[in-house]
Amino acid sequence: MRAYSGSVFLADCPARLAIEIIADKWAVVVLFALSRAPCRHGELVGLIGGISRKVLTQTLRRLQGYGLVDRHAAGGKVEYALTGLGRTLVEPIGVLTEWAHVHGGAVVEFRDAR
Repeated sequence: MRAYSGSVFLADCPARLAIEIIADKWAVVVLFALSRAPCRHGELVGLIGGISRKVLTQTLRRLQGYGLVDRHAAGGKVEYALTGLGRTLVEPIGVLTEWAHVHGGAVVEFRDAR
């Protein structure tokens, strides 16, 4: 395992903040959706099952506030896209998504067996 300065166990560690941002219930799903292509708000609501418009707006604003998502308004249309920093998460999110596809069934089976 690689050594890093600071510790995610410390409250003021920048890595801990970064983990908290993407650990939000909807953040990874929104980032994954935007990794495919820029989207409008309504497109994201339709793409992401179970997210309300209000929660999507809050999630997008939070991700914007941390420099991961850009909001582009032109011609009365608003579109959201990953920033350069946001694009650095595409590969790690892809790995997590692959893990979820491979092991999601086992997680559900274990939960249901309890």
